[in-house]
Amino acid sequence: VKLLIRKNAVKEVAVVADAAMISSANVHELMKNKMNYIVRERLGNVKVKLIEEIDKNLPRQDGENIRIKTENGYLICSYSATRYRKDKYEMEKQIDKAKVLIERPSKNKKLKFTKSSGEKIEINEALIEKTKKLLGVKGYYTNLEEKTINNKMVIERYHELYKIEHAFRISKNDLQTRPIFHFTEQPIKLHVLICFMALVLSKHIELDTQ
Repeated sequence: VKLLIRKNAVKEVAVVADAAMISSANVHELMKNKMNYIVRERLGNVKVKLIEEIDKNLPRQDGENIRIKTENGYLICSYSATRYRKDKYEMEKQIDKAKVLIERPSKNKKLKFTKSSGEKIEINEALIEKTKKLLGVKGYYTNLEEKTINNKMVIERYHELYKIEHAFRISKNDLQTRPIFHFTEQPIKLHVLICFMALVLSKHIELDTQ
């Protein structure tokens, strides 16, 4: 990324990435290199106090969002009724599985909403309550101030990642970038170049025919 910035004399950049990237160390590196970021957060991993704040302040209406200042930057949380129904269905399905496991215990099986108390397996009520508070809610971290980019635009920019994922799928599957059946450097580079040019052409055709 730094090479790209230097080569193209980019004055300001924002890294958009999935949840696996967020950590205090990564945030520190981005800030040290004067890079902005928009990163998805797995809300199940955040502290209980922060979950309580989200639950208290986020209106449960479609499209509503809030911004909370944290040690990893601003946490933006949004609510979706469609997501709520999906999350609730998944939670209830997992709870039903947990109840079945409790009735018929298995030493080699662990489920999300169970916990062990000695030899006894029981429902993890605390985790269920925590999960209920986050139904329908998604989170995104950014260091960008609201006057620079509002909450809605942060979410929209993150969702544009699907375009990159789509391009990777085309490259790997349709254009067969991988596997590469070459054994020396030049043919490998030529193979990747041809696939990349084909991807550019396919994207150009897609945009031109919309």
